[in-house]
Amino acid sequence: MSMQSRWIHELKWPEIADYLKRSDIALIPVGATEQHGPHLPLYVDTGWAVGMAEGAAERADALIAPPMHYGWGPHHMAYPGTVTLRADTLVQVCMDIGESLVYHGFKKLVFINGNRAANLPPMEMAVSKLRFQTGAFAAVADAGLMAKSAVHDVCDAAEGGLGHAGESETAYTLYRNPELVDMSLAVDAEHKPGRFTLSHKPMEPPFDGDSAYVPRTDGDMRRSTEATQGIAGSASLATREKGERIHQILSDALVDFIETHVRPTVVELKDVKIPT
Repeated sequence: MSMQSRWIHELKWPEIADYLKRSDIALIPVGATEQHGPHLPLYVDTGWAVGMAEGAAERADALIAPPMHYGWGPHHMAYPGTVTLRADTLVQVCMDIGESLVYHGFKKLVFINGNRAANLPPMEMAVSKLRFQTGAFAAVADAGLMAKSAVHDVCDAAEGGLGHAGESETAYTLYRNPELVDMSLAVDAEHKPGRFTLSHKPMEPPFDGDSAYVPRTDGDMRRSTEATQGIAGSASLATREKGERIHQILSDALVDFIETHVRPTVVELKDVKIPT
């Protein structure tokens, strides 16, 4: 059954009640309000999550919760406009959203992380708590990890195209929100390969080689990206066509995940209470 909208906040409550008679899947986009260089808007990470949700919802017969525009990224406070939640706040907000949806009968929740890998630790804690406490199926689909090798194949950058405000993020925004991009300000950060990638994203290791986790401060971020004004990738290589292909890859991956792992799962809910 096709619906006028897949967004929960655009539907009337009887429409949601009718949906819950036949299905029980909710997609929850979680992004960030975070600097992405001088050429991209602070909306980029929310844009990833919204795009994936919209690309999959109709085919997977799922509804989409209102997007969450805030995430966990204190190091990006190096540049004006960034807003970060505390990690434990993000855990609790995700749990409150999840518990509210489960209370109404959404038994299967897929949180879509658009703040690629950076939001993962608190979001993973939230979905773990939700599964144990409510019995619902809960998972995180990360924009940077959902189809990493396929996205890498679309990109030409030395770092695989996943650098911050780099090729893939610029390409995706060119496809989804071109009016918010100024390619005249897109530049490339110098790539310095070495044995250890000192990643501040513990779940985003390099494709090969060794890595170590080092928390990044706002000062670290400013010093390492000052020459490129917040860019840590190859932004100039981005094209709208690459962004369209990436969107299709991620949407297909999310649909496949829902159909093979989410929908078939048998759920036995526990006593779910209203968050108070």
